[in-house]
Amino acid sequence: MWSFSHIKVLYKPFVAEFSTCCKLQAMKAAGRHLPKVYITRRIPPDGLNILKQSGSCQIEQWDSDDPVPRSELLKKVSGVQGLYCLLTEKIDKEVLDAAGPSLKVVSTMSVGYDHLSLEELKQRGIRVGFTPDVLTEAVAELTVALLLATSRRLIEAVDEAKNGGWGTWKPLWMCGSGLTGSTFGILGLGRIGEAIAKRLKPFGVKKFLYNDIAPRDELASRISAEFVSLEELAKQSDFITVCCALTPETQEICNKHLFSRMKKNAIFVNTSRGAVVNQEDLYHALVNGQIAGAGLDVTVPEPLPTDHPLFKLKNCVILPHIASATVETRNAMSALAANNLLAGLRGDAMPKEVPL
Repeated sequence: MWSFSHIKVLYKPFVAEFSTCCKLQAMKAAGRHLPKVYITRRIPPDGLNILKQSGSCQIEQWDSDDPVPRSELLKKVSGVQGLYCLLTEKIDKEVLDAAGPSLKVVSTMSVGYDHLSLEELKQRGIRVGFTPDVLTEAVAELTVALLLATSRRLIEAVDEAKNGGWGTWKPLWMCGSGLTGSTFGILGLGRIGEAIAKRLKPFGVKKFLYNDIAPRDELASRISAEFVSLEELAKQSDFITVCCALTPETQEICNKHLFSRMKKNAIFVNTSRGAVVNQEDLYHALVNGQIAGAGLDVTVPEPLPTDHPLFKLKNCVILPHIASATVETRNAMSALAANNLLAGLRGDAMPKEVPL
């Protein structure tokens, strides 16, 4: 005759299986009530892990390195509470209408937010997160690298070495412009502009100038930069780097008027947004010798067509928007965007929120 202990041992596996089944059913039921989040791209692992490990949202993702097709985006945002996007996705009235009233928070893995229709978001009470500060150092490093590549004609020199142009040593061959003793102009002084200036001081830059919508006295004092008008910035600077945000006021602020007032040996660098530059005016300034060279990490459109006239110029260095492209920085951006999203879903203060 079986004792109670024998029966307990016999039925133990069935009890465990039943318990597991109940837990799975409970988890599925709970999952149906979790807020839905749509991620518009394959993102660095730190951000995705934060969202998954939070256990506080259902995740659907466009799992590709390429942007989500517009038609797919419009379909997938329907009924979501959270949207995790990149600067390649235009989040406008059409997308917000497709999402419907459930959408509570949009988190963009970018510093800029000109791809977001802020007025539409504000009217609907949708909160917006972004990722400033974490990419300051990476962008500053790349800006200096692009500046040197342009001013010292490095890409042109590499091509000469590869293609048989390297002959005997010549006193004036491949000469560029040095930073020592120069005047450096910053258009749009913020954290990135400050970080660039700090990196350039050891190169012997003599003077830093800046222009912005208003003087930034505290920030400028840390790098001993002088506030000047845009015209004076153009006239005095040997090098100009653009660090301003894209706004209606800065749209094509770098145009023929600016280029015509720059020194003929001046170097122009843009790592902010492509639309702050009138590219046709820049092309003519480079072709006609109004300025010596230009380095661009951002263009309009992106990617820039391979047959674009700017690619044909030896004195123009163009990069494929890689200013923040370090593994550490991109992971930090993805993590911040994830934390912004989760905070927004909870109704808490975001680590970095766009004021609307």
